[in-house]
Amino acid sequence: MRVLVIGSGGREHALAWAIAKSPRLEKLIVAPGNGGTQTLATNASIDITDHDAVVGLAKAEKIDLVVIGPDAPAVAGLADDVRAAGLLCFGPSKAAAQLEGSKAFTKMLCDEAGVPTAAYGKFDNERDALAYLRSRGAPIVVKADGLAAGKGVRVAETLEEAEDAVRDCFSGAFGESGSTVVIEEVLEGEEASVFALCDGHNIVMLASAQDHKRAWDGDRGPNTGGMGAYSPAPVMTPQMLERTRREIIEPSIRRMAERGTPFTGVLFAGLMIGKSGPRLIEYNVRFGDPECQVLMMRLKSDVLDLIEATAAGDLRGVVPEWRDEVALTVVMAARGYPGSVEKGSEIKGTDTLNSETVQVFHAGTARDGQRLIANGGRVLNVTALGATVAEARARAYAAVDQIDWRDGFCRRDIGWRALQREAG
Repeated sequence: MRVLVIGSGGREHALAWAIAKSPRLEKLIVAPGNGGTQTLATNASIDITDHDAVVGLAKAEKIDLVVIGPDAPAVAGLADDVRAAGLLCFGPSKAAAQLEGSKAFTKMLCDEAGVPTAAYGKFDNERDALAYLRSRGAPIVVKADGLAAGKGVRVAETLEEAEDAVRDCFSGAFGESGSTVVIEEVLEGEEASVFALCDGHNIVMLASAQDHKRAWDGDRGPNTGGMGAYSPAPVMTPQMLERTRREIIEPSIRRMAERGTPFTGVLFAGLMIGKSGPRLIEYNVRFGDPECQVLMMRLKSDVLDLIEATAAGDLRGVVPEWRDEVALTVVMAARGYPGSVEKGSEIKGTDTLNSETVQVFHAGTARDGQRLIANGGRVLNVTALGATVAEARARAYAAVDQIDWRDGFCRRDIGWRALQREAG
């Protein structure tokens, strides 16, 4: 099978790495790819926002399956255009991708489907949003409605902070994504991420994970796209996974089909696990980044089989197999992230680290001849397997410490919550 993966981040490197292990793979192309994907696939330097260029590449390379990695192409309707060209595609339609493209849409769906989520208000102007804030008080959550690279959500501890977040949205800090604002109650509990493959009607639950959004140790600092993750998430017991399927995933997928916008692809549910059980924080319509990296490390099944069955619309009887081990990933980011960063610094020491238990997935990297250089905010995802969280974490940080990159930083406490559990 000839496969085209769309994207250039750590998630896409992890997907490409997993797909490359399939005995069914004939050719693998990643567009545009990064410094890591070019070691196991052919990078294609095209503009993935140009849907005609993507379709043209797929046809020229006789691609059998297109895999959409990031959120923006999915929300922009790339899958519709790929399917219209007669090609098999893993990813949701533009209509279904509203589950990530519009937080207000997801809230409406939750109302229609009876999915437990936070109480909220939706606003298209600053005056009404500020009035709602003042009536509710703090702490409270302010969200830009659309895509904002993981940075459009502010958990405000004070009313002043919440008001600033609202003003940021309506002043254009997030472009059109902030033209509508969703304001939510703060949910209490422990966050977790759950993933499910969906073919429009059938659901196959995947593994759970837990992400670390804040930039600095101790869950301090600004929100980021994610500074590390591990899988499985201990809070997601078999009973909690079943409740999540029954109370959140199934009614959502059923309602999407009833609306005439069936969801196909991978559905990523961000959850808060509290005393009353799971409640939905938000949906994403792609694998998480860096959650995908830990899922691919633990997956025993052929990921190409899973992706093809999803895209072809027939997940009946599919049961993925997983390693029992824990996987943990540490994100190495450029200094200044999630703010502005300088590109071009050299990174040494990554190529000798990969083994059965450690993989370095690239995100913001590029190759300059024989040199590997930083080319973004989140740059590397150092990922390891272990019998326990402690063992996986020790292996990941041992690998991090062998990488020579003067302009990089990472959190040193990834997995802290699970470690506390293991310690009793």
